Amino acid sequence: MARIEQLSKNLINQIAAGEVIERPVSVVKELVENAIDAGSTKISIEISNECRNIRVADNGSGIHPDDIMLAFSKHATSKIKTIDDLYSIETLGFRGEALSSIISISKVTCTTRTKDYDYGFKVECHDSEVKKTKIGCAVGTIMNVQDLFYNIPARLKFLRNSKTEFSYIHELIQSLALINSNIAFELKNNDKTVLKTNGLDNLLNTIKEVFSRDTSNHLKEVLKTDELSGLKISGYVSTPDYTRSSKKYNIFINSRIVKCQIFQKAIDTAYKNLIAKGKYPFVVLNLELPPTDVDVNVHPTKKEVRYKNINQIFSFIYSGIDMALSNFVERPVTETISVVEFKPSISSTVQKTSEDIYVSDLKPAQTIQETFLKPIREVSSKTTQSNYQQPIQQKTFADVNVTQEEEPETDKIIGQYKKTYILIETDEGLEIVDQHIAEERYIYEKLKTQNEFASQILFLSDVIEVSPTEAQLIKDNKDKFEHFGFEIEVLNDKEVTFKKVPQLLSKVNTKEILADIMDNLEGDIAGLEEHILITTSCKAAVKAGQELSLFQMQELIKKWRKCEKPYTCPHGRPISKLIPHKELAGFFQRNK
Repeated sequence: MARIEQLSKNLINQIAAGEVIERPVSVVKELVENAIDAGSTKISIEISNECRNIRVADNGSGIHPDDIMLAFSKHATSKIKTIDDLYSIETLGFRGEALSSIISISKVTCTTRTKDYDYGFKVECHDSEVKKTKIGCAVGTIMNVQDLFYNIPARLKFLRNSKTEFSYIHELIQSLALINSNIAFELKNNDKTVLKTNGLDNLLNTIKEVFSRDTSNHLKEVLKTDELSGLKISGYVSTPDYTRSSKKYNIFINSRIVKCQIFQKAIDTAYKNLIAKGKYPFVVLNLELPPTDVDVNVHPTKKEVRYKNINQIFSFIYSGIDMALSNFVERPVTETISVVEFKPSISSTVQKTSEDIYVSDLKPAQTIQETFLKPIREVSSKTTQSNYQQPIQQKTFADVNVTQEEEPETDKIIGQYKKTYILIETDEGLEIVDQHIAEERYIYEKLKTQNEFASQILFLSDVIEVSPTEAQLIKDNKDKFEHFGFEIEVLNDKEVTFKKVPQLLSKVNTKEILADIMDNLEGDIAGLEEHILITTSCKAAVKAGQELSLFQMQELIKKWRKCEKPYTCPHGRPISKLIPHKELAGFFQRNK
């Protein structure tokens, strides 16, 4: 065995860089987060040379002349001083590893100046060696990284093509711009501006700049606070009828970009039975909580977090999103008093489910009962308090008159298209509603509020063939079927027959009912009650191709308008499509 020797400073930094700097986007992340911590209001990022040249300029506080040499040393930082600080981190950076790692694998030039000096300094770093010279420059810092990974060919070899590497950078800056809407960002790739925000501290406006106006038109505001626990969640989520094919949620913890399975699971649960499988909502959410209640010092990238109270965090995020989708939004009145604004009329419901949620990254595995998360939406006609928060009152709300809106005026029904779609003239444009899906949503929400279901006794019923597994499933869940108005007799391990069905389904073939319930389960035994509800709603709703009178169409639309979540059916299919007047006028060239 060889003798033990002390490694050189540059080699130590390169080893550390392997954990901190994985690819070009890692450099951008570290430098831009430093600029944010420095209080910048403008940050410019320029990428070139196949993402190996990176320039980040900001107008932040700059680096003090006496600290410049130290800033490029390993484990040197201004953001923490004691071990207690490590458990109450309020900045994005804190380890003091980034700059020392970057200068060990690239050629770096730093120009910086603070407002207290009339001059600045230029720092040149090469192979972890640092040289400083006085120079005239503006207040702030410019970090110029050249030839990234020039001395680590193995790392350079495994980088993807420049378009892919830049896409990572673009996605990062999009996220940072969203959570820092008070900062004007500009991202250039080979001198071409790819992204630019105005920094006016308006998240909705930033979403328009980063994504599109169309995206911003399909959003619901999320705002929920719990002063006792120090929790707050804010941002926007899309309505269930506006989805994306990729699961890229913009989620933040204390304004830090994170990858959190608890957060993602809460989002997925809130949208369950609202969107189709393989589709995902657009999400921009920031969870604020006391720094002492979350550990961000888990991984070198600082993207993983751990919470003190997982169940509380899950429930808080879930209920915040569910409130937004149900048109609740909390509005602050003073520093200590806030009210709940109750937007359109909705039906008061208490969702009930016994489904368990398993968080795969917990060791040992922990179970979060959805019964712990029941979103309570009962609102008094005179006053309201934060009854949707924790069981113990944790927040003072002002007395506010919260009543359901008056019965809306009857929609102007134009007619029926293909005996399937109802055409409505609205103030905004032409609305097309799928009659089956609209009534299915109404029936589903109505059934969710019922404790008892009226049954219809069947004088004659077919004998239905089932598999032994299905027969056993029916036996084991007899009480659940009976709760929803079904009575199924298991004749043997291959045959069953219906004795009762819900009155809503008295005219539906029993074979179809059972087949739909079993087909939709797909191994999800815990969701049996939900699948029974969905099947009942679907089978009881008016069918596509069924001709309706004007009165029937008006009644159907009136019921649908009252739905709490009138965006999609329980299967996730969109209910309506609005064609704005401007779009129609533009097609016929009437807007000139």
